[in-house]
Amino acid sequence: MKKKNLKKFSSKKLKKAIKKIPTRKSEDAADKLKDALTNVSKITEDTLPEHREEVLGSARKYIYPLKHSRHHFVRLSLGILVVAVVAFFVYVTLELYVFQSTSGFVYSISEVIPFPVAKAGPSWVSYYSYLFELRRNIHYYVTQQQANFSSTGGKAQLDSLKKEAMNQVILDAYVKQLATKNKVSVTSNEVNNEINLVRQENRLGNSNEVLANVLKDYWGWTMNDFKQELQQELLQQAVVAKLDTSTNKKAESVYNQLKSGADFGTLAQQYSDDTSTKNNGGQYSFAITPGTQSVAPQITAAVFALKPGQISKIINTGYALVILKSISKSGNSVQAADIQFNFQPITTYSDPLEKANPYREYISI
Repeated sequence: MKKKNLKKFSSKKLKKAIKKIPTRKSEDAADKLKDALTNVSKITEDTLPEHREEVLGSARKYIYPLKHSRHHFVRLSLGILVVAVVAFFVYVTLELYVFQSTSGFVYSISEVIPFPVAKAGPSWVSYYSYLFELRRNIHYYVTQQQANFSSTGGKAQLDSLKKEAMNQVILDAYVKQLATKNKVSVTSNEVNNEINLVRQENRLGNSNEVLANVLKDYWGWTMNDFKQELQQELLQQAVVAKLDTSTNKKAESVYNQLKSGADFGTLAQQYSDDTSTKNNGGQYSFAITPGTQSVAPQITAAVFALKPGQISKIINTGYALVILKSISKSGNSVQAADIQFNFQPITTYSDPLEKANPYREYISI
């Protein structure tokens, strides 16, 4: 019985004793806590910057990987963008210079990015201007003449249109050089005045809607396209009018003779370049009406402003200088006569410039 109690007592005492014995782990934790509390420094105004830097330094080790990851993403994005841009330019270059595409997409790109198709002396000739000329002719022949450019004859015709468009834009480049050198320009108001002059005679339709439809159906043009073409044409005419001094002097001489009382018919036979009227004393074989298409709109407008027997001032029709005489008027028709002085062709002035500064084409036609 005693042994049993002893055993029981020993077991209980032993458990209590074990509980009182601290483990190594708790001792270490206690020591660390004691050291930490002992070494904690008091934060003051003097030590605040030091503690702030300590905290920020601890945060930086987490922030840096994020920054690194973001920079990697940016570099990757830029790399993809560069590859895409290079691929785009390679594609467009092949379409323009190898396959010579005339598609609407390539045409729109050439309008934004000034790819060159040739160089006329010091002037770059844009691919856009070339396609502008070529596409309107292609549109006309396909829609109005039902041309098939896939056939053997159609391919030859397309090559001819390409050469025509190339020659035109190169000529336009030399004309612009001549215009700059001689201080010749054409304003948007002059373009609008020209359109209004023609519109008054119903030569471009009786409304903006009709004109827009005609331009779209025949040439695939917008109104702005038409103005662009007209401005270049007027610039060419203005350059010739400025440079062709001999024709100007000839017209002025005849006009002064008429003011002095010289006979209109006699001077017409002697000086006029209008082969259809000069042998008849300059008189037209038909009556001019507001809708007459066989004379320039400037002539129609001027002749209706004259009284019978009156002589006009010198009129520039763009391609010639003209002096008019009203013979008789009946309602909306006028019998009239003219003395015409044709300007020199633009090549008279562009050819020497081209010879001195040859052009170079960047596509093979």
